[in-house]
Amino acid sequence: MPEITSATTILLLWAAIGYLLGSVPFGVLVSRAFGLGDLRKVGSGNIGATNVLRTGNRKAAFLTLLLDGGKGVVAVLLARWLAGEDAAQLAGLMAFLGHCFPVWLGFKGGKGVATFLGIVLALAWPVGIAACATWLVIAAAFRYSSLAALVAAGLSPVWALLLGHGSAVLLSLALAVIVYVRHNANIARLRSGEEPKIGGR
Repeated sequence: MPEITSATTILLLWAAIGYLLGSVPFGVLVSRAFGLGDLRKVGSGNIGATNVLRTGNRKAAFLTLLLDGGKGVVAVLLARWLAGEDAAQLAGLMAFLGHCFPVWLGFKGGKGVATFLGIVLALAWPVGIAACATWLVIAAAFRYSSLAALVAAGLSPVWALLLGHGSAVLLSLALAVIVYVRHNANIARLRSGEEPKIGGR
């Protein structure tokens, strides 16, 4: 955890900015722009890239992935540039919470995987690269997006420690815990063998 150097008002400001950035429901907006209907009525009802992919539109899914990850990147880098590392980590956390609980959708949002990866990449890029690589390896091996997300999130604090980014450990751990909570239903389906694989409708 970084040293707290910013004033409380500055931290509160970046908490609000981070939340608002994170709460933009790009999956819903992209799906509408591509004429795919209301994403919340498709597949799992989730607003993330994996559910967009279930519509069969890979371009829309890829764009959603980039935008959801990008809002985490922007929140961290903008706060770091204009305030400091403490504000950057707070803005990243709040961007993640904004994605999971967006005010515009009645606080019913996504599971935050792309936003999580964007935050970690911006926070400490070696840790982010390791987390992304972990996701890719697990997804390629088992074809379960949820499993890949759980392993990537769970290992992110470990990568932070091993790669010498101790200040990112606490935030990585907090994000990982929320990822696991948000994937509670997926964990149950993985255990029962009912979890749909990547690309399944």
